[in-house]
Amino acid sequence: MIPVAVKGTGVHLPERIVTNDDLARMVDTSDEWITSRTGIRERRWLAADRAVSDMCVDAAREAMASADTSARELDVIIVATYTWDQPLPSTALIVKEALGADRALTLDITQAACANGVQALLLAAHLLQTSAARTVLVIAADCASRVTDPRERTTRIFFGDAAGAAVLHRGAGDSALLSWDFGSELSYEVQIRAGGSRLPTSETTVAQREHFLAMNGRAVWDTATRWLPDSILTAAAKAEVPIERIDHFFLHQANVNIINAALDKLGIPAGKAPVTLDRLGNTGSAGVFTALHSRFADVKPGEVFVMSAIGAGFQWGTLCFRH
Repeated sequence: MIPVAVKGTGVHLPERIVTNDDLARMVDTSDEWITSRTGIRERRWLAADRAVSDMCVDAAREAMASADTSARELDVIIVATYTWDQPLPSTALIVKEALGADRALTLDITQAACANGVQALLLAAHLLQTSAARTVLVIAADCASRVTDPRERTTRIFFGDAAGAAVLHRGAGDSALLSWDFGSELSYEVQIRAGGSRLPTSETTVAQREHFLAMNGRAVWDTATRWLPDSILTAAAKAEVPIERIDHFFLHQANVNIINAALDKLGIPAGKAPVTLDRLGNTGSAGVFTALHSRFADVKPGEVFVMSAIGAGFQWGTLCFRH
C-alpha cells in the first residue's frame, strides 16, 4: 500500500466534432457500421494550429484548479503521450514552461500508447514516496488524428483527440494506491513502422505511408478481452478487495464491446464503468482519464476504484486506489 491521493482531475476536448456521418464522406464506412462495431458516434479532432502540449496545458490547469494547487507547488510533471509535439525537446518540458512550474522535474512516458497513462500514474505514486516530491501532475494526451491514415478506415474511425490530467498528493489518512498489476507481450499488431532507428524517415517511407498507425483490430480484441479482466482480478486480489466491493471501474476507452466483454467476465454491472468513447472515440493515453474525470466528483471518501488500460506492444496495467 502506497499512501497517495488523487486530489483533482481535468480534461481538455478540442472544439471540432467529427461524427460518423462526417467520416462516411471521407472513407468507405457508415454510421451503422461504426456504431455497431465500436459504440463510437463522434470524436474530437484537434485544430491544425494546435499541438498536444496545448491540450495538456488546458487539462492541467483544470486539474490544478480542481485540486487547489498552484504551478509553484508542482514537484513533478509527467506527460503520457505517443503523439508528442516533436521528437525533441520533451513535451513535458514544453508544458512545464507554459504552466510556469519552475520547480518541477519533467518526465515523458511515450511508447505504451493507450497504457501510457496508467504507467505514468504508477510512476507518480512511487515518486511521491520520496522526500523530494509532495505533488505530482500527471497528464495523458493524444492526437491520433495526426497519425491515422486519412485514406484508411480501419484506424481512422476509432480514434479521437483529447487530454486528461490528475493531480496527486502524498497520501494523508486512508487514501492510497492499494495495489497494481502490469504485464506485456511483444507484438507488432499495433505499430507505427517508420521514423525510428530501424526504419528512418525517407522519401520511401513517406510515399509508402509508413508513418501512420497500423492496427490489427482482431489482435487487439483478443488481447484486450484476455488480459484486462485478468489484470483487474490480479490487482483486486493483491489489494485484498473482493471484485464486487470495488465501487468504480475506469477502463480503457477503445471499444464499447471490449468494455462490455471485460465487465461480463468480471460479473460487474455496467453502471460501475462510465463510458466516454461514444462521444470521444479512442483517445489513447487520455481514455482512462476521461472516464475518471467524468465521475470523479461522485467518488466518495473510502471508496475503491480501479484504472485499467491496454496499449500497443502489447502492454497493459491496472491500478487499485482507495479514495
